[in-house]
Amino acid sequence: MKVAVIGYSASGKSTITKKLGEYYGAQTLHMDSIYWLEGWKERPEEQVALLTEEFLDSHNSWVIDGNYSSACFDRRLEEADIIIMLLFRRFTCLKRAFARYRRYKNTTRPDMGEGCNEKLDLDFIFWILFGGRTKRKRKGFARIASVYAQKTLVFKNPKQLEEWSESLRI
Repeated sequence: MKVAVIGYSASGKSTITKKLGEYYGAQTLHMDSIYWLEGWKERPEEQVALLTEEFLDSHNSWVIDGNYSSACFDRRLEEADIIIMLLFRRFTCLKRAFARYRRYKNTTRPDMGEGCNEKLDLDFIFWILFGGRTKRKRKGFARIASVYAQKTLVFKNPKQLEEWSESLRI
């Protein structure tokens, strides 16, 4: 099974990826873990793409979360058996980001790059509320849902995702 999990920041992509990886017995890749270097420094795009490609080439079954369009994004969507889109409302994501911050404050969460202690600064809050929700981004998600309609599941709130997860018993 191959599953691509995409969507807005702090919507729960990493959480559902971990659960689906366990459910399907698949390898997981959290794109944040290869994108961010220690101290929240960005890894060069070509290295991120290469690491993603190596992961895709070496696993027959995977669950990958994250958007990162420069990192084999089209390939991930094309090869995925299921595409899960988490398109929760901005304040739902902000609330989740605050909860995540409280949980992982002063530590690096398991799905993040080493040495990237959890933070919630004004830049990230702005990204959650506005920067990551541009018209272009919304159109991109709509295009993906249209092009890959047969294999795309769109969740607009946590309750929908929870009900689907419970139907799988994960």
